[in-house]
Amino acid sequence: MALFNRKNNDTRTATTTATTVDPALAALTGDYTIDPSHSSIGFTVRHAMVTNVRGSFGEHEGSLKLDGSNPADSAVSIDVKIASVDTGIADRDGHLVSGDFFDAEKFPLMTFRSTSAEQLGGDKYRVTGDLTIKDVTRPLAIDLEFNGSATDVYGNERVGFEGGTDILRSDWGLTWNAALETGGVMVSDKVKLNFDISAIKAAAPQA
Repeated sequence: MALFNRKNNDTRTATTTATTVDPALAALTGDYTIDPSHSSIGFTVRHAMVTNVRGSFGEHEGSLKLDGSNPADSAVSIDVKIASVDTGIADRDGHLVSGDFFDAEKFPLMTFRSTSAEQLGGDKYRVTGDLTIKDVTRPLAIDLEFNGSATDVYGNERVGFEGGTDILRSDWGLTWNAALETGGVMVSDKVKLNFDISAIKAAAPQA
């Protein structure tokens, strides 16, 4: 992620600091593993035209490569286990993993692989990459906010991001629906994806 090339807002010093990397942010350079126990990947979809259904995927893994010297070399990789979907209702979850929707038996993973990133201003970033659901891969841009970094009580160096994006599920072949007697459809095409990520920095290799 292009996390380290923050713009300097002080025009008096911009000419001398525009290409200077913030040392505090540069120190975050490294490889990170997403901590699934402190992260969530979820979604919100309109149901029956009148309310929202929220769900999440309980099993996922991924990695971040943050590069402070060359932000363009940063990368994100996430794998989500479709069978771990949880909307709070077992029958609905069963329908989602069936052939009507994700067909989890045939396509067990949803994946995201970043291709680029850019700073939108302040701590806000946009990561662009390829999202694969079932056998369809399409480009996707995700807006994220950098929540900061910290060392936890176990000595792990962590970084945090949160954000989301909207997709049309039909773009990935998720087209099942049912018409309502009053007009409209049971499930909206538009789905909001939500990400709340905590990642742990890998230990530096021994010399």
